[in-house]
Amino acid sequence: MTEQLEAGTTTRLRGEALVRKVKELLHEGNVRRLVIKDEKGHTVMEVPVTAGVVAAVVAPVVTAVAAIAALASEWSVDVERHDPPRA
Repeated sequence: MTEQLEAGTTTRLRGEALVRKVKELLHEGNVRRLVIKDEKGHTVMEVPVTAGVVAAVVAPVVTAVAAIAALASEWSVDVERHDPPRA
C-alpha cells in the first residue's frame, strides 16, 4: 500500500503510521522538505531533505518523529518535492 503523495500535498496520520510514512518519504529521494503539524495546524517539525545526507538524517529524524507521534492523536505531513527536470 505505497501511496505517492503529490508535491504540496498534505496527509493526516496517527502514531506508527506517521513514522512509517516519514521513513518511506525520506527514502524516496525526490522529497525536498517535510513539515509535520499537529491537529491544530501548528508546525512541530520541519525536515529539510538533501539527497546526499539522507542516510545520515534518517535515524535521528525517525526517532524524533516516533517521539512526537506518541504525543497527540493526529498529525499532518506536508510534502515538498523536487521539480522534475524539464526537457
